[in-house]
Amino acid sequence: MRFLPYFVAGLAGAAVAAALLLWVPGLTKPAAPDFASNPAFERAVAQYIAHHPEAIQTAIQALQDKAQADSAAETKAALVAHARALDHDPNDLVLGNPKGDVTLVEFFDYRCPYCKRDLETVTQAVKADGNVRLVLKEFPILGPDSVLASRAAIASQRQGKYAAFHTALLASPVSLDADSVMAIARAQGLDVARLEADMKAPQVNAVLDTNFALAQALHIDGTPAFVIAGQIVPGAVDRASLEKLIAEARKKTG
Repeated sequence: MRFLPYFVAGLAGAAVAAALLLWVPGLTKPAAPDFASNPAFERAVAQYIAHHPEAIQTAIQALQDKAQADSAAETKAALVAHARALDHDPNDLVLGNPKGDVTLVEFFDYRCPYCKRDLETVTQAVKADGNVRLVLKEFPILGPDSVLASRAAIASQRQGKYAAFHTALLASPVSLDADSVMAIARAQGLDVARLEADMKAPQVNAVLDTNFALAQALHIDGTPAFVIAGQIVPGAVDRASLEKLIAEARKKTG
């Protein structure tokens, strides 16, 4: 298997060589940055790997760590840049205490089982605290039926029924489609004909477009995802964890 290090070095080329330069003792970076055209350097790398095969794993780990650090820095900068869009977009759907001292943002999909599971957790934590602004970002990523449900929910604001309709959609045990969404709307006292007309309003598209662009900027690609006090919390949370996040956020803003 003596050929393996040379084969690996040939395949990895400049990427592995550059990573090894970060930590391999005794290797001097050649004057020319084009490692592929420097056979002597490639032989030195291959010989080192032959005696230290763990170098490949260490180099790859170093690259992964750097990528994660770069991504974290980019996300942190994006949170600062988009802070107002997150917390105070004029089209925000706000529940809880509109004047609360802590803002909790949730990206969710009505057909997401984890979002459904978190409904009670979020509702109870926000209600028990009494001083949390809950900003809901409709983020329908699970197909056309999810989009339809979100469009209906956004449009329900015009009839002043968003809070009840939102809760009913998330709490529904049935699979959401056009018929079930309208049945739930009707049960919540919405004028279905008016709702269907309002769903075509440009504002509905604007809300969804804004939310998707914001999620992309923050590297949010799943639901639920929470944003609080400048940090993103992906996935479902239990009540104790959520209450801890709220308390920590209050200390930061206090």
